[in-house]
Amino acid sequence: MLSDVEAKELLSFLTLNTRPDVKGQATEYILGLSGNRDGCRYLQSKPDFLKALVTLTTDPSIAIVKDCYHSLINLSADETMHQPLVKDADFLPMLFKNLLDPEFMFADRICTILTNLSRHVKTCKEVFKAMQAQEIGLTQIVEIFCTEGYNKQVSLHYLGPLLSNLTQLPETRHFILDRERCVVQRLLPYIQYEASTIRRGGVIGTLRNCCFDHAHHEWLLSDAVDILPFLLLPLAGPEELSDEENEGLPVDLQYLPEDKKREEDPDIRKMLIETMILLTATQVGRQFLKAKNTYAIMREFHNWEKEPHVAAACEKFIQVLIGDEPEPGMENLLEVEIPEDVEVKLKDMDAKEQEQLEKDQEDLLNPDKPQQCAGIVRMM
Repeated sequence: MLSDVEAKELLSFLTLNTRPDVKGQATEYILGLSGNRDGCRYLQSKPDFLKALVTLTTDPSIAIVKDCYHSLINLSADETMHQPLVKDADFLPMLFKNLLDPEFMFADRICTILTNLSRHVKTCKEVFKAMQAQEIGLTQIVEIFCTEGYNKQVSLHYLGPLLSNLTQLPETRHFILDRERCVVQRLLPYIQYEASTIRRGGVIGTLRNCCFDHAHHEWLLSDAVDILPFLLLPLAGPEELSDEENEGLPVDLQYLPEDKKREEDPDIRKMLIETMILLTATQVGRQFLKAKNTYAIMREFHNWEKEPHVAAACEKFIQVLIGDEPEPGMENLLEVEIPEDVEVKLKDMDAKEQEQLEKDQEDLLNPDKPQQCAGIVRMM
């Protein structure tokens, strides 16, 4: 890394008044540093470099501003950099101000930075607090997200994952689940937004987090929202079902065409299943999903699914759909208190299951890979 003398000299080039060619070389060097762990750790120890990057996001040179935002994306991807970034008094206000500008050409990069910073609850709270300090409400974020062409220069797809991260906080879930605002109803169509996996995944992650608030399950499943067809349709395929099975399904899932395709992204498929599993945590949810013949769709989905981790989630869901009701007093699975020793055993089982899934995935991707033998093999 740089000596103190070299660092001081480099810092002197990272100013708005520096000659553009010299400044450009300096920002390129910082971008290179930000691209690896050691470089991020070094920059973490040099807060003046972070301040300089933030200042240079206002530079008249597009190339320099682009390098600065790329560096900030790299730094925000490193969890150890989150606190230094959010503690800079100018950083988050600058991001939100530019995000709201419908002509700002780097708004997508701002969405990515905010998404990175809000991954963990501690800094997510800081991001939310900064929004409030700037008098930026969730209403504005949702409005921008749902307005096609709000900023004609960028897509703003990463507002989806940002919303998903923000729903870690009860304040955000309360806003989205407010029955008078109709936010959930505005987000639902994006579950099938073909132009962006990022946007689809962000919305589904948002809805999944909201489903942890079990008091709203009945409302989410009611005609006022009708969430189930939106969650099931991406998992449904072209398989022919009997008339009896079709008639038991929600109308939007009956007699699907022969060219019906399923959601292509396995992580999104898994999130859709996890969302429905959460809905079955309450008695009203279990009874509703069973009555709507959800099993018929998931049975065909399980026969089609090739990804081990998605298939495992599907199997858990099917067990709920075909299983008996829990014992009295355990109807709401999100409120059941699990004894500490049982919880440890369950976590151990989950870890072993995950390990096996990863092994199955590796075997699937490398079918010709030779099996390892015990002992040490020396190459002669």
